[in-house]
Amino acid sequence: MTAPNQTGLDPRVKKTLTRLVLGVFAMFGFGFALVPLYDVFCDITGLNGKTNTQAAQYSVEGVDKERLVTVQFISRMAKGIPWQFEPMVREIKVHPGERKVVKFFAKNEAQRDIIGQAVPSVSPGQAALYFQKIECFCFNHQPLKGQESIEMALQFYVDPELPKDISTLTLSYTLYDITASVGK
Repeated sequence: MTAPNQTGLDPRVKKTLTRLVLGVFAMFGFGFALVPLYDVFCDITGLNGKTNTQAAQYSVEGVDKERLVTVQFISRMAKGIPWQFEPMVREIKVHPGERKVVKFFAKNEAQRDIIGQAVPSVSPGQAALYFQKIECFCFNHQPLKGQESIEMALQFYVDPELPKDISTLTLSYTLYDITASVGK
């Protein structure tokens, strides 16, 4: 058995305690690093369904008439936003490379003015790289006066390079109330 040092602790206990404290700090630091690392990973791989945040140029050479892809549309509202928000069409079939327009309906059911912002996500996540928005209401804030309603357009195409094993895409929008952060 080893003799205790000047602090009265066995050197093995002191070594173990030091390792444990360093391990706790390392885990804490790794936890903070996860968010930016995850964002970089998603940007590189296209996972997590993040779509383009700016308009894509429609530059497809041809439409793949041999293939049909189903595009489904889902809408959600963040907690506390008193709006109706829904796709006017729940699902369409498109040929890759074909340009399509769909509309979403929004109504501010409150008596006050609200600025909304729609955040898109595509699943499966890999398909987000191939879902190209040419024009989208999600690129801009959507201010609506109390009781006002609007139809908002989404113009898109599915890139013909979409992997053959993906036959269905789901585009989901979550609508947030950003009035307080934008101001009036």
